[in-house]
Amino acid sequence: MTRQVEIRQAGRSIAVAQGVTILDAALAEGIAYPHGCRSGRCGACKSRLVQGQVELLEHSRFALSPEEKAQGLILACRAVPTTDACVAWLGGDEDPPAHPRRQLIGRVSAISDATHDIRIVQLATEGADALRFAAGQYARLTCAGAAERDYSMASRSGAPVLEFHIREVPGGATSARVHQFLQPGDPVAIEAPFGSAYLREQHAGPILCIAGGSGLAPIKAIVEAAIAAGMQQPIHVYFGARGERDLYLVAHFQALARQHPHMSFTPVLSEAPEPTRWRRGLVTDAVAHDLQDLDGWKAYVAGPPAMVEAALRIGAVRGLRSQDMHADVFFTPQ
Repeated sequence: MTRQVEIRQAGRSIAVAQGVTILDAALAEGIAYPHGCRSGRCGACKSRLVQGQVELLEHSRFALSPEEKAQGLILACRAVPTTDACVAWLGGDEDPPAHPRRQLIGRVSAISDATHDIRIVQLATEGADALRFAAGQYARLTCAGAAERDYSMASRSGAPVLEFHIREVPGGATSARVHQFLQPGDPVAIEAPFGSAYLREQHAGPILCIAGGSGLAPIKAIVEAAIAAGMQQPIHVYFGARGERDLYLVAHFQALARQHPHMSFTPVLSEAPEPTRWRRGLVTDAVAHDLQDLDGWKAYVAGPPAMVEAALRIGAVRGLRSQDMHADVFFTPQ
Protein backbone atom coordinates (compact mmCIF):
# COMPACT_ATOMS: atom_id res chain seq x y z
CA MET A 1 0.00 0.00 0.00
CA THR A 2 1.32 3.44 -0.95
CA ARG A 3 1.70 6.07 1.78
CA GLN A 4 1.84 9.83 1.37
CA VAL A 5 4.76 11.44 3.16
CA GLU A 6 5.21 15.20 3.44
CA ILE A 7 8.84 16.35 3.39
CA ARG A 8 8.73 19.67 5.25
CA GLN A 9 11.86 21.38 3.90
CA ALA A 10 11.11 20.29 0.34
CA GLY A 11 7.56 21.63 0.57
CA ARG A 12 6.28 18.46 -1.12
CA SER A 13 4.37 15.29 -0.43
CA ILE A 14 5.61 12.12 -2.09
CA ALA A 15 4.17 8.66 -2.57
CA VAL A 16 6.16 5.97 -0.76
CA ALA A 17 5.51 2.42 -1.95
CA GLN A 18 5.12 -0.42 0.50
CA GLY A 19 8.45 -1.56 1.93
CA VAL A 20 10.36 1.48 0.60
CA THR A 21 12.19 3.82 2.97
CA ILE A 22 11.44 7.52 3.11
CA LEU A 23 14.97 8.37 2.00
CA ASP A 24 14.91 6.11 -1.06
CA ALA A 25 11.53 7.49 -2.13
CA ALA A 26 12.68 11.09 -1.62
CA LEU A 27 15.89 10.61 -3.60
CA ALA A 28 13.95 8.93 -6.40
CA GLU A 29 11.79 12.06 -6.56
CA GLY A 30 14.86 14.27 -6.89
CA ILE A 31 14.68 15.69 -3.36
CA ALA A 32 18.12 16.56 -1.98
CA TYR A 33 17.50 14.81 1.33
CA PRO A 34 20.60 14.91 3.55
CA HIS A 35 22.11 11.44 3.81
CA GLY A 36 25.35 9.53 3.98
CA CYS A 37 25.67 5.78 4.41
CA ARG A 38 22.05 4.84 3.54
CA SER A 39 22.39 1.92 5.95
CA GLY A 40 21.50 3.30 9.37
CA ARG A 41 25.08 3.78 10.53
CA CYS A 42 26.01 7.45 10.19
CA GLY A 43 22.99 9.49 11.29
CA ALA A 44 23.25 12.01 8.44
CA CYS A 45 19.57 11.52 7.52
CA LYS A 46 18.30 11.91 11.10
CA SER A 47 14.86 13.49 10.98
CA ARG A 48 11.91 14.38 13.17
CA LEU A 49 8.73 12.39 12.68
CA VAL A 50 6.23 15.23 12.84
CA GLN A 51 3.18 13.08 12.19
CA GLY A 52 2.35 9.46 11.42
CA GLN A 53 4.09 6.18 12.12
CA VAL A 54 7.06 4.35 10.63
CA GLU A 55 8.79 1.02 11.02
CA LEU A 56 12.49 1.50 11.74
CA LEU A 57 14.72 -1.13 10.16
CA GLU A 58 17.94 -2.29 11.81
CA HIS A 59 20.34 0.56 12.55
CA SER A 60 23.29 1.52 14.73
CA ARG A 61 22.49 2.90 18.17
CA PHE A 62 25.23 5.45 17.56
CA ALA A 63 23.35 6.78 14.54
CA LEU A 64 20.07 6.90 16.46
CA SER A 65 20.01 6.29 20.20
CA PRO A 66 17.02 4.98 22.17
CA GLU A 67 16.75 8.41 23.78
CA GLU A 68 16.51 10.09 20.39
CA LYS A 69 13.86 7.61 19.26
CA ALA A 70 11.86 8.42 22.39
CA GLN A 71 12.06 12.10 21.37
CA GLY A 72 10.45 11.33 18.00
CA LEU A 73 13.57 11.17 15.85
CA ILE A 74 14.03 8.66 13.04
CA LEU A 75 16.55 7.76 10.35
CA ALA A 76 15.01 8.39 6.94
CA CYS A 77 17.18 5.65 5.40
CA ARG A 78 15.69 3.06 7.76
CA ALA A 79 12.14 4.44 8.10
CA VAL A 80 9.38 2.60 6.23
CA PRO A 81 6.08 4.48 6.68
CA THR A 82 3.16 2.42 7.97
CA THR A 83 0.73 5.37 7.76
CA ASP A 84 0.67 8.68 5.95
CA ALA A 85 3.32 10.81 7.61
CA CYS A 86 5.20 14.09 7.78
CA VAL A 87 8.94 14.35 8.40
CA ALA A 88 11.49 17.14 8.72
CA TRP A 89 15.20 16.54 8.52
CA LEU A 90 17.29 18.11 11.25
CA GLY A 91 18.84 21.44 10.43
CA GLY A 92 22.58 21.35 9.81
CA ASP A 93 25.28 23.94 10.24
CA GLU A 94 25.26 24.69 6.51
CA ASP A 95 22.81 24.57 3.68
CA PRO A 96 23.29 21.60 1.35
CA PRO A 97 25.67 22.32 -1.55
CA ALA A 98 23.85 23.78 -4.52
CA HIS A 99 25.66 21.81 -7.22
CA PRO A 100 23.09 20.41 -9.66
CA ARG A 101 23.07 16.70 -10.32
CA ARG A 102 24.24 15.93 -13.83
CA GLN A 103 24.64 13.01 -16.20
CA LEU A 104 27.88 12.97 -18.16
CA ILE A 105 29.96 10.66 -20.28
CA GLY A 106 33.59 10.31 -19.30
CA ARG A 107 36.40 8.49 -21.01
CA VAL A 108 39.25 6.83 -19.22
CA SER A 109 42.24 9.12 -19.62
CA ALA A 110 44.52 7.14 -17.32
CA ILE A 111 44.38 4.06 -15.13
CA SER A 112 47.07 2.83 -12.75
CA ASP A 113 47.63 0.51 -9.82
CA ALA A 114 47.70 2.19 -6.42
CA THR A 115 48.01 -1.10 -4.50
CA HIS A 116 47.58 -4.78 -5.29
CA ASP A 117 43.78 -4.34 -5.23
CA ILE A 118 43.10 -0.59 -5.73
CA ARG A 119 43.26 1.11 -9.11
CA ILE A 120 43.21 4.86 -9.67
CA VAL A 121 40.90 5.63 -12.58
CA GLN A 122 40.86 9.08 -14.16
CA LEU A 123 37.90 10.13 -16.31
CA ALA A 124 37.86 13.10 -18.68
CA THR A 125 34.33 14.31 -19.43
CA GLU A 126 33.31 14.85 -23.04
CA GLY A 127 31.82 18.02 -24.45
CA ALA A 128 30.62 19.38 -21.12
CA ASP A 129 31.60 21.83 -18.43
CA ALA A 130 33.62 20.38 -15.57
CA LEU A 131 31.59 18.69 -12.85
CA ARG A 132 31.06 20.75 -9.71
CA PHE A 133 30.62 19.04 -6.37
CA ALA A 134 31.42 19.37 -2.69
CA ALA A 135 34.59 17.60 -1.54
CA GLY A 136 33.61 14.23 -0.10
CA GLN A 137 30.67 13.58 -2.42
CA TYR A 138 30.42 10.60 -4.76
CA ALA A 139 29.33 9.68 -8.29
CA ARG A 140 27.36 6.79 -9.75
CA LEU A 141 29.47 5.16 -12.46
CA THR A 142 28.33 2.72 -15.13
CA CYS A 143 30.83 0.80 -17.23
CA ALA A 144 29.85 -1.26 -20.28
CA GLY A 145 28.73 -4.72 -19.26
CA ALA A 146 28.61 -3.94 -15.53
CA ALA A 147 26.05 -2.72 -13.01
CA GLU A 148 26.23 0.87 -11.79
CA ARG A 149 28.23 1.48 -8.61
CA ASP A 150 28.94 4.46 -6.37
CA TYR A 151 32.51 5.74 -6.03
CA SER A 152 33.79 8.87 -4.31
CA MET A 153 35.60 11.60 -6.18
CA ALA A 154 39.22 11.98 -5.09
CA SER A 155 39.82 15.02 -7.29
CA ARG A 156 38.97 18.68 -6.82
CA SER A 157 35.63 20.12 -7.86
CA GLY A 158 35.80 21.64 -11.34
CA ALA A 159 38.93 19.72 -12.33
CA PRO A 160 38.98 18.65 -16.01
CA VAL A 161 39.62 15.06 -14.96
CA LEU A 162 37.72 13.14 -12.28
CA GLU A 163 39.73 10.73 -10.12
CA PHE A 164 38.34 7.56 -8.50
CA HIS A 165 39.99 4.88 -6.34
CA ILE A 166 38.36 1.52 -7.10
CA ARG A 167 39.13 -1.52 -4.99
CA GLU A 168 38.67 -4.96 -6.52
CA VAL A 169 36.25 -6.82 -4.26
CA PRO A 170 36.32 -10.64 -4.28
CA GLY A 171 33.20 -11.67 -6.18
CA GLY A 172 32.42 -8.08 -7.14
CA ALA A 173 31.39 -8.10 -10.80
CA THR A 174 31.73 -4.37 -11.39
CA SER A 175 35.05 -3.85 -9.61
CA ALA A 176 36.45 -6.97 -11.30
CA ARG A 177 35.49 -5.58 -14.71
CA VAL A 178 37.19 -2.28 -13.88
CA HIS A 179 40.38 -4.05 -12.82
CA GLN A 180 40.51 -6.62 -15.58
CA PHE A 181 39.03 -4.96 -18.64
CA LEU A 182 38.77 -1.17 -18.35
CA GLN A 183 41.22 0.54 -20.69
CA PRO A 184 42.16 4.12 -21.64
CA GLY A 185 39.58 5.50 -24.03
CA ASP A 186 36.70 3.40 -22.68
CA PRO A 187 33.48 5.33 -21.97
CA VAL A 188 31.99 5.49 -18.48
CA ALA A 189 28.58 7.01 -17.68
CA ILE A 190 28.68 9.41 -14.73
CA GLU A 191 25.80 10.67 -12.60
CA ALA A 192 26.78 13.07 -9.83
CA PRO A 193 27.03 14.49 -7.26
CA PHE A 194 25.53 12.49 -4.41
CA GLY A 195 26.16 12.35 -0.67
CA SER A 196 26.14 14.53 2.42
CA ALA A 197 29.52 13.57 3.96
CA TYR A 198 31.11 16.64 2.39
CA LEU A 199 33.49 19.29 3.75
CA ARG A 200 31.81 22.01 5.81
CA GLU A 201 33.95 25.01 4.88
CA GLN A 202 32.28 27.32 7.43
CA HIS A 203 33.49 25.14 10.31
CA ALA A 204 36.30 26.83 12.23
CA GLY A 205 37.21 24.07 14.70
CA PRO A 206 39.65 21.18 14.33
CA ILE A 207 39.07 18.49 11.69
CA LEU A 208 39.50 14.73 12.04
CA CYS A 209 39.67 12.55 8.93
CA ILE A 210 39.71 8.75 9.14
CA ALA A 211 40.11 6.66 5.99
CA GLY A 212 40.12 2.92 5.57
CA GLY A 213 41.41 1.40 2.31
CA SER A 214 39.94 3.12 -0.75
CA GLY A 215 38.08 5.40 1.65
CA LEU A 216 41.16 7.55 1.20
CA ALA A 217 39.53 8.90 -2.00
CA PRO A 218 36.95 11.25 -0.42
CA ILE A 219 39.35 12.09 2.42
CA LYS A 220 41.92 13.21 -0.17
CA ALA A 221 39.32 15.48 -1.76
CA ILE A 222 38.28 16.89 1.63
CA VAL A 223 41.82 17.60 2.80
CA GLU A 224 42.90 19.21 -0.46
CA ALA A 225 39.73 21.33 -0.60
CA ALA A 226 40.21 22.47 3.00
CA ILE A 227 43.78 23.53 2.29
CA ALA A 228 42.78 25.28 -0.94
CA ALA A 229 40.05 27.16 0.94
CA GLY A 230 42.63 28.48 3.38
CA MET A 231 41.26 26.60 6.40
CA GLN A 232 44.00 26.95 9.03
CA GLN A 233 42.64 24.84 11.89
CA PRO A 234 44.33 21.55 12.80
CA ILE A 235 43.58 18.73 10.34
CA HIS A 236 44.40 15.24 11.61
CA VAL A 237 44.35 12.53 8.92
CA TYR A 238 44.47 8.85 9.92
CA PHE A 239 44.79 6.18 7.23
CA GLY A 240 44.05 2.60 8.21
CA ALA A 241 45.25 -0.35 6.14
CA ARG A 242 46.02 -4.02 6.72
CA GLY A 243 49.69 -4.14 5.72
CA GLU A 244 52.33 -2.07 3.96
CA ARG A 245 51.21 -3.32 0.55
CA ASP A 246 47.79 -1.73 1.23
CA LEU A 247 49.20 1.77 1.76
CA TYR A 248 49.15 4.29 -1.08
CA LEU A 249 49.54 8.03 -1.63
CA VAL A 250 51.64 8.16 1.52
CA ALA A 251 54.27 10.41 -0.07
CA HIS A 252 51.51 12.72 -1.32
CA PHE A 253 50.02 13.21 2.13
CA GLN A 254 53.42 13.50 3.79
CA ALA A 255 54.29 16.28 1.34
CA LEU A 256 51.05 18.07 2.20
CA ALA A 257 51.87 17.77 5.90
CA ARG A 258 55.33 19.26 5.34
CA GLN A 259 53.86 22.16 3.37
CA HIS A 260 51.03 22.80 5.84
CA PRO A 261 52.15 22.45 9.47
CA HIS A 262 48.56 22.48 10.77
CA MET A 263 47.99 19.12 9.05
CA SER A 264 49.20 15.73 10.25
CA PHE A 265 49.10 12.34 8.51
CA THR A 266 49.20 9.04 10.40
CA PRO A 267 49.14 5.64 8.65
CA VAL A 268 48.12 2.75 10.91
CA LEU A 269 48.51 -0.93 9.97
CA SER A 270 46.23 -3.53 11.53
CA GLU A 271 48.07 -6.68 10.40
CA ALA A 272 51.68 -5.61 9.92
CA PRO A 273 54.29 -7.84 11.56
CA GLU A 274 57.01 -6.24 13.57
CA PRO A 275 59.23 -4.47 12.84
CA THR A 276 57.55 -1.70 10.82
CA ARG A 277 58.04 2.04 10.70
CA TRP A 278 54.28 2.59 10.87
CA ARG A 279 51.97 2.47 13.83
CA ARG A 280 50.30 -0.88 14.42
CA GLY A 281 46.76 -1.75 15.46
CA LEU A 282 43.32 -0.52 14.51
CA VAL A 283 43.19 2.98 13.10
CA THR A 284 40.28 3.88 15.39
CA ASP A 285 42.30 2.76 18.43
CA ALA A 286 45.07 5.12 17.34
CA VAL A 287 42.56 7.96 17.15
CA ALA A 288 41.19 7.11 20.59
CA HIS A 289 44.73 7.06 22.01
CA ASP A 290 45.77 10.38 20.48
CA LEU A 291 42.64 12.52 20.82
CA GLN A 292 40.90 12.76 24.16
CA ASP A 293 38.38 15.55 23.52
CA LEU A 294 36.54 15.94 20.20
CA ASP A 295 34.02 18.53 21.36
CA GLY A 296 33.84 21.23 18.68
CA TRP A 297 35.53 19.08 16.03
CA LYS A 298 34.25 17.90 12.66
CA ALA A 299 34.93 14.28 11.74
CA TYR A 300 34.91 12.86 8.22
CA VAL A 301 35.07 9.07 8.07
CA ALA A 302 35.20 6.85 4.97
CA GLY A 303 35.79 3.14 4.81
CA PRO A 304 34.35 -0.28 5.62
CA PRO A 305 31.32 -0.60 7.93
CA ALA A 306 33.22 -1.99 10.95
CA MET A 307 35.69 0.89 10.88
CA VAL A 308 32.94 3.49 10.54
CA GLU A 309 31.02 1.88 13.40
CA ALA A 310 34.10 2.02 15.63
CA ALA A 311 34.70 5.65 14.68
CA LEU A 312 31.11 6.54 15.56
CA ARG A 313 31.51 4.86 18.94
CA ILE A 314 34.79 6.62 19.72
CA GLY A 315 33.40 9.95 18.61
CA ALA A 316 30.46 9.60 20.98
CA VAL A 317 32.76 8.72 23.90
CA ARG A 318 35.10 11.62 23.12
CA GLY A 319 32.34 14.24 23.07
CA LEU A 320 31.83 14.62 19.32
CA ARG A 321 28.30 15.82 18.55
CA SER A 322 26.37 13.45 16.31
CA GLN A 323 25.78 16.25 13.80
CA ASP A 324 29.54 16.75 13.54
CA MET A 325 30.18 13.17 12.37
CA HIS A 326 30.03 12.81 8.58
CA ALA A 327 30.42 9.20 7.49
CA ASP A 328 30.68 7.49 4.13
CA VAL A 329 30.37 3.72 4.42
CA PHE A 330 32.11 1.67 1.72
CA PHE A 331 30.21 -1.56 1.23
CA THR A 332 31.98 -4.58 -0.24
CA PRO A 333 29.38 -5.48 -2.95
CA GLN A 334 30.92 -2.75 -5.08
